[in-house]
Amino acid sequence: MKARPEFRDRADVDVAVLDALVGRREDGMTVLELRSGVDAGIDELEEALARLKEDGLIEVDDDGDRIRIFPENRVVPDPGEAPEEDGSILDAIRDRFGL
Repeated sequence: MKARPEFRDRADVDVAVLDALVGRREDGMTVLELRSGVDAGIDELEEALARLKEDGLIEVDDDGDRIRIFPENRVVPDPGEAPEEDGSILDAIRDRFGL
């Protein structure tokens, strides 16, 4: 699942983080889980998390054992909201390899 369209006009890494978090909105994600799910270096990821936190788009929960990151409710599409159309697999490969 992807973040709402109004939150997609951001840096690519910000959008990738939001999309990953929306996909795991119930459980949230640790920084390590985000690191493995988002194609970005740790510095880029930390900067994206800082921007998203500053803009109020994510929530950080520290339960004492783990720090989990959740998307704010306004970022998550409503159940009836149509998801954005994904490009073809060929488009994804082109984007991935910069072709």
